[in-house]
Amino acid sequence: MTQKKCFYFYICLLFFTMGLQQSYSQVYRFKTSGFSVLEKNEKGKWGKWSDLGLVNITVTLDTDKNRIVVYSQNIQLYNIVVYQPESESESDLVYSFTCKDNDGVDCTLSIITRKKQENRKQLYITYPDHVIVYNIFTM
Repeated sequence: MTQKKCFYFYICLLFFTMGLQQSYSQVYRFKTSGFSVLEKNEKGKWGKWSDLGLVNITVTLDTDKNRIVVYSQNIQLYNIVVYQPESESESDLVYSFTCKDNDGVDCTLSIITRKKQENRKQLYITYPDHVIVYNIFTM
């Protein structure tokens, strides 16, 4: 092989390899339609869910970078520490992730498909003292 052909071969091989790596990463994109918050009171008991607020923001789950990003006014970045086993019941399909947020605080994020509600999807962000839920749909 001439030096020129060898060069082109390695360039083609490089682009082919990069293309393969790109095809294995998974990025899931969602849009939100609303959110609600649940908080514990001073006595440590759960209160009531807040009224549903309308919100149209993007959420991404990037399994290649092991993170979930909620593109709200203040971007919420959650680094995935553990991919928990999928769980399924008669009514729900749940994918949960043990995460650390922007501040290094532990939390659990769960994407839940409500099978008995026309496969409605929700994202739960659960901390020890509060929970945020977003109604989401796949983009």
